[in-house]
Amino acid sequence: MAVADADFLLPRWRTRALLACNLLALAVLASWRWPPARAQWDRLDAAAFRFLNAPLAGSDGWARFWSVCNMRPVDLLFGLVMLAFLIKGDWVFPARQVRRALYAFLVVLALVLLIRAGPLGELVKALHWQRASPSLSVDGAVRLAERFPGWEGKWHIKDASGRSFPGDHAAVLLSWALFVSFAARGWRRWLAWGLAIAFMLPRLVSGAHWLSDNLVGGVFVGLMAAGWGACTPFAVKVSTALERLGAPLVRRLGTLPVLRRLSVLSAPDPG
Repeated sequence: MAVADADFLLPRWRTRALLACNLLALAVLASWRWPPARAQWDRLDAAAFRFLNAPLAGSDGWARFWSVCNMRPVDLLFGLVMLAFLIKGDWVFPARQVRRALYAFLVVLALVLLIRAGPLGELVKALHWQRASPSLSVDGAVRLAERFPGWEGKWHIKDASGRSFPGDHAAVLLSWALFVSFAARGWRRWLAWGLAIAFMLPRLVSGAHWLSDNLVGGVFVGLMAAGWGACTPFAVKVSTALERLGAPLVRRLGTLPVLRRLSVLSAPDPG
């Protein structure tokens, strides 16, 4: 059954939603910097890391599972699942809108990079907010790369970072979940958020990030990027331009036997 058109893929300002995204992002970041609340964040970070990381020491199978989940090829698999949400016609977006939705999300991803490398990155640097991951900071932490050195050399297990704030991986996942939530309804919206949380877990279990790297830094970047991308005409106007520029290539790819079955290639060109 076809789904309704995604209203946010129209070039409109959604002032209330944009204001909500910005205020929530700033409130989360402020809570992390306010000393009384920061003490609670630090306790939550320590408790979450102990809860997630400590069981790795007692089970070789459990450690192997999370080592695989932290490998780069698995990150690619996660990315393909996220892509499927965007380009499968009549799943979250109507088939005629999936190409525009894909382009719009690419604009949101560009905003993630700009916010992370620009204003937030400079703020983190200037105010010395940067820190090492728990795997490098907590005594007795289980390091998966040290547990399976043969795998580390071949697949690069992500289990440590000297600059863990904010959680870049989480920022991408959260911006994707927010973007999908603007269009998804019912159980599909819950599934998107469930997948985003599940895909964030490997970095937390391995100790590559503190929980607040994700819940503060990742949420801040994700809310800002999704808000300015989906609640303003910016992403839609850029995606419309990309549709027109890419139309010749899309039409050519859409003639190929297998690819022409994909909604992202078979959807009609913009009028």
